[in-house]
Amino acid sequence: MAELWTKSAGELARMIAAGEVSSREVVTAHYDRIAAVNGRVNAVVELLTDQALAAADAADAHRAAGKPLGAFHGVPFTVKTNIDYQGSPTHEGAEALKDLIAPSDAPVVERMKAAGGIAIGRTNMPDFGLRINTESSLCGPAHNPWDHDRTVGGSSGGEGAAIATGMSPIGLGNDIGGSVRNPAYANGIASIKPGFGRIPAGNETAAMNSTLSAQLMLDQGVLARHVSDVRRGLEAVMGAHRRDPFAVDAPLAGPSVSRRVALVTNPDGGTTHPNVIEGVRRAGEALERAGYEVEEVSPPLLVESYIAWSELMMADTHILRPLLETVMGPEGLRFIDLTNSQFPAPTTESIFNSHLLRDRVAKAWQAFLFEYPLIVGPTWTQPPFHLGFDIKDAESANAVLELFRFVLPANLLGLPAACVPTGVIDGLPVGAQIISRRLREDLCLDAAEAVERDLGVITPIDPR
Repeated sequence: MAELWTKSAGELARMIAAGEVSSREVVTAHYDRIAAVNGRVNAVVELLTDQALAAADAADAHRAAGKPLGAFHGVPFTVKTNIDYQGSPTHEGAEALKDLIAPSDAPVVERMKAAGGIAIGRTNMPDFGLRINTESSLCGPAHNPWDHDRTVGGSSGGEGAAIATGMSPIGLGNDIGGSVRNPAYANGIASIKPGFGRIPAGNETAAMNSTLSAQLMLDQGVLARHVSDVRRGLEAVMGAHRRDPFAVDAPLAGPSVSRRVALVTNPDGGTTHPNVIEGVRRAGEALERAGYEVEEVSPPLLVESYIAWSELMMADTHILRPLLETVMGPEGLRFIDLTNSQFPAPTTESIFNSHLLRDRVAKAWQAFLFEYPLIVGPTWTQPPFHLGFDIKDAESANAVLELFRFVLPANLLGLPAACVPTGVIDGLPVGAQIISRRLREDLCLDAAEAVERDLGVITPIDPR
């Protein structure tokens, strides 16, 4: 039998339910894997060993008693450090918050536990999620398992590397600028950033109300090696919750739509590396073989969508800059300064105009998505960059902004977007991002599964 840490969350749940293996054996196997490889990637920054093993024993007793089992009964999962886990610090990668202990679980953790999942560890992230590169002032840098000197992406980068190396089969992150999609691409795994309101948020440790950009563009998400696990994870954590005024109850499946796909190989607003283009083309060809009608056509107002997202984000970070100076590490502040320098200080008029532009883009994209229910394109338009590149100078910071440009429309407009790997080129993973209308995550995941069936799964791997 293959090592337990190589198996999907769904397969582990099936094996535990059938009595082929115990939850304690599964949890222990993942702790052994963490001990073997985490020193190379620095993805898992806190172990929850005692409570996880106790939960595994309880899960095994629960099954032995013949009680009903949840979708993830006895299965390990990991949690990004900006998501509340009761009794653990929600430090968000920052030294200043290392003692901020969560008094309760965030809704996503609460629901994964209700489905039988067992949290085994917390994962690395950049300070407050405000870099595209996972380098924490508290925990240090995470390293890409495909190339030690490259980024794992951000800000859920620890999750991406942990899952890609078999330290966890499934994990929880969040996304305001690609933060569950960037690590999926950089590490060669799958993920879903759902549409706005699909998954509830709500940290009890939050010291202030959500910023305007977070209210509009931040979503909780799920990462795993297999698209079927991403779907199962989404089903476990989605729905209305008392802590989130915007989360809604809605079925995952929607009405039938056409199978037209808009394939975007080189998004407007910058250049795209040939390997990235090839990765997207592979997804388009796989979808054609699965019966989709694929056409190379670009959605409207792409550059305008980047501008609107950037202006909304930069306005918030500009206003919060004095507070961030008191809690954020110097590298994170440098990235903010290098990127914010391109934008003037926000005014009432500029913020008003940003929202007008967002509305204009949203209307154009809604019409386009009725013609093409799926948009398939890159996540990043360049290979994962080397550690530190994002804060080298203004030119490199601008290059990072350019390479993740195609993740931004989904955040700006609250659209679901799934990521799926499409292979390995020159030793690094390539993949595709699949976008659809709000609350049509099912369309994204159906297409991602079609790609995965055709092209296969490329992780777990040993760190290189």
